[in-house]
Amino acid sequence: MFNNTASPFSGLPPVVKNLLIINVICFVGGALIFPRANDLFGVYYPDSPGFHLWQVITYMFMHGGIAHIFFNMFALFMFGPILEQVFGSKRFLNFYLITGLGALVLQFAVQALEVYMIVDSFSAKAFLSEIDVANRSARVLSSLPAEARQTLLSIYTTPMVGASGAIYGLLIAFGYLFPNTPLMLIFLPVPIKAKYFIPVMILIELFLGVSRTGSSIAHFAHIGGALFGFLLIKLWGIRRPNYW
Repeated sequence: MFNNTASPFSGLPPVVKNLLIINVICFVGGALIFPRANDLFGVYYPDSPGFHLWQVITYMFMHGGIAHIFFNMFALFMFGPILEQVFGSKRFLNFYLITGLGALVLQFAVQALEVYMIVDSFSAKAFLSEIDVANRSARVLSSLPAEARQTLLSIYTTPMVGASGAIYGLLIAFGYLFPNTPLMLIFLPVPIKAKYFIPVMILIELFLGVSRTGSSIAHFAHIGGALFGFLLIKLWGIRRPNYW
């Protein structure tokens, strides 16, 4: 008799498998049981009243919608197994979490710079009152320009969610270790080598972050994940396996 009930995760290495399962459980649980999960487990700017220390880890397992989690988990499913094989499970998990934290470092730095440019301080609480993170609202000093007020509201009342920073860390690791591997885009069915495809993606993120296009997306977090991923690869001296 053949067993046709094998789990679709059965062929995956342990860390990738468990990361996929945890992310899916968190997404489904948030959608069906606790709709405001992202407000509690997404990560806020550290000066915001919505910030809690646990969020620096939990934000990586929360997502903003089906498309968001699908593309992140698809990338984890595609690139994670070979990287876990090269790194080993323990180091792969450390890499994933550290790049996720690295994403926050750059994102918080950019947010702090934005706040400083508006109020000459890394804290804007003197310019905000009655901050309501649940309803994305606050009273803002009326003398500030409308764009500055909107920027402060966004920074202080909008949590960041998603595994994208860690995923970009995986992408940069894959591109560095397997540069000549052809990759296919869903909307561009032409194979592109990883050493060209991944740098272009990072440059696009940098352009979008600087231009503020699609500002609801934490573009600098993606760049931070990629940057920390590259630094870890160099620091740990990880090389492409000879058998590949």
